[in-house]
Amino acid sequence: MPIAIDNGTTGTGGVNAEITPLCHIITPVGMLGYGLQEGETTAALRRFVATGVPTAMILDSGSTDSGPDRLALGTMGCPRSSYVRDLRKLLRLAHEFHVPLIFSSAGSDGSDEHLREILDIIEGLAGEEEGKDAYSFKTVGIFSGIDKALVKDRWRAGAISGCGACVPPLTEEDIDASVRVVAQMGPEPFIDAMVANPDFDIIAGGRAYDPAPYVAYCAYLAGVDMKDWSNPTVQRQLGGFTHMGKILECGGACAEPKSHGATATVYKDGEFIISPLTPTARCTPVSVAAHTMYEKSRPDILHGPGGYFDLNTATYEELEDKRSIRVRGSTFHFTRESGNPYQVKLEAGQIIGYRSLFMGSIRDPILIKQLDSLTELVQQYAASQHDHIPGTYTFDFHFYGKPDGTEEVFPQSQEVFLIGEVLASSQELATSVAATGKIGITHGSYPGQKATSGNFAFGIGGKSVIELGSCSKFSMYHLMDLEDGEERLSLEDSVTATPARNGNGVNGNGTYKKKSRLFTQTVSVKGKGDRSLPRSAAPTTTAVNGDVKHNGHERHESSVTAAGTANGSITIGNSKPTTLGDLAKVVRSKNAGPYEITFDLIFESRDTYLKMKNSDLLSAKAIADAYNLLEGDIVWCGYFDPAQAFKATIPRIRAGKRTPGGSFMENDVHGSQQHLPLVNVKLPEELVAVLE
Repeated sequence: MPIAIDNGTTGTGGVNAEITPLCHIITPVGMLGYGLQEGETTAALRRFVATGVPTAMILDSGSTDSGPDRLALGTMGCPRSSYVRDLRKLLRLAHEFHVPLIFSSAGSDGSDEHLREILDIIEGLAGEEEGKDAYSFKTVGIFSGIDKALVKDRWRAGAISGCGACVPPLTEEDIDASVRVVAQMGPEPFIDAMVANPDFDIIAGGRAYDPAPYVAYCAYLAGVDMKDWSNPTVQRQLGGFTHMGKILECGGACAEPKSHGATATVYKDGEFIISPLTPTARCTPVSVAAHTMYEKSRPDILHGPGGYFDLNTATYEELEDKRSIRVRGSTFHFTRESGNPYQVKLEAGQIIGYRSLFMGSIRDPILIKQLDSLTELVQQYAASQHDHIPGTYTFDFHFYGKPDGTEEVFPQSQEVFLIGEVLASSQELATSVAATGKIGITHGSYPGQKATSGNFAFGIGGKSVIELGSCSKFSMYHLMDLEDGEERLSLEDSVTATPARNGNGVNGNGTYKKKSRLFTQTVSVKGKGDRSLPRSAAPTTTAVNGDVKHNGHERHESSVTAAGTANGSITIGNSKPTTLGDLAKVVRSKNAGPYEITFDLIFESRDTYLKMKNSDLLSAKAIADAYNLLEGDIVWCGYFDPAQAFKATIPRIRAGKRTPGGSFMENDVHGSQQHLPLVNVKLPEELVAVLE
């Protein structure tokens, strides 16, 4: 369906490629399965298709944000019905407008079995339409499952390392315990699939680096030689394509307010223009620059398969429509430039036991004051009742609303919500310990007790104890060195084959022979339509509005460089700011992979930002003090001028130990509620004075 543009100075038809966009990309939503606004996507397709420039719908479908269950237990990120709902809309739009649909990390973890399930959904939906409206989609599936035998070989060769300073070394036991292993593909397999199948309609990828399909579509159209590592032109192109993909893969999160989706108009040299899909939203230079910080350890250097892109020279300009941003200046650096191997990230999970829990609330103020003493006695009681039973377990509590010494700052709840969580070597043991713990909490005695009929309000959902089944943990989040060419797509097994019987089916075809390329494809036509018949013209619009103008042939229209509000005067109502939470426009925390938590503080005006930067209030020591860490534990911290922001990243710690997200006793898997210590940092009087 898409047509590749030659490597010369002109595009197809002799149009000047320096002023004509390379392509338009629409991302309807930041995650397949989350729901999308079909009307907004339709309107964007009408505008872009009318320009005659190649247009595609591209989106992401994967994440490790919600923990290891998807990899360890084989659960998809959304219910099957959610994928059916979204894909039905997307297939209808792909058919109506004759644009390709490309997405990666099918089913969220991108495992081979989940990619096959998503392909099955596409086949079912495509087969529903008949007659003149029948669909015919040439569909490519790209598989990214990795054989554990290969992982073990590379581990023995010393070719595997942790993805970041907080990730522990991989062990042979970790490899053996992993249920299934996926590798984050770079753009190369997608490019290879497009070259091998130039008439493709849909590409559904297994686990991939989030920007990979975006980079691939642009690189394919531009005719980029991915082996031309030292060419500055290629570095600029890949830098821009990757930067664009990093922004768009989250949909409209780069807009104010957040939009469901976003669009990009991309030029051959790597320049691109970002706009939100939602008409009432707008992008700003700060909101777009700030999004490159989102859920990343640092804001300026972002690593991925085969290299990293450098944002230190990127610029962000607001266009005349006051809602679109032109971005230039990012550069991609290939690891092979410096003689290092291409690396891919391995992801896997393992099962560590079985969980049960109980939950309810406590309202008696006499008990709330001595809750720690009672829960300690309950743990001892549970141990005494199970000392004769074979197996192992761990029993702990979550508390919500428990007094924590901040009563003078924040009003305290008059009710404490409590969850008792048990991890055990068997489900029966986990449930027995949880049931015993609930009895102890409900009927245990304590000094001054007056409410002798029971301490605990429980029964939510009609359950006193809830069995959760298997408990998982990340077992791999590591980088594996590849041999030359392994990052590419193998075309040898390009037909649908019977998958392997075990849970570690590799590359969709069940073969374990050594391959010079790690990733494989399946190719099939979905639907009952006749591909030999000429297609009807795509719908167009004669009203070419301002959105098409700035995304069409007039590339060099006037623009306004913006970096937020010029006025640095800050007031909160009629009062002066006293804390960082008063002063910052955004204070947020988020997981940066399973092993890190990162914090972003974004300031409304340039003046306020510079005064904060000059105050020395925020530093590695300040972050360490706020989170009871050693200064040497801080992964990264510093200011990021384009976003008027400060960023800091720390190890993920639970119960005093570094631990990956998800698993036993997790209570904030996204890490989005860890920012309060920064919100409450007091502003020094001298800083408040200069802010007046």
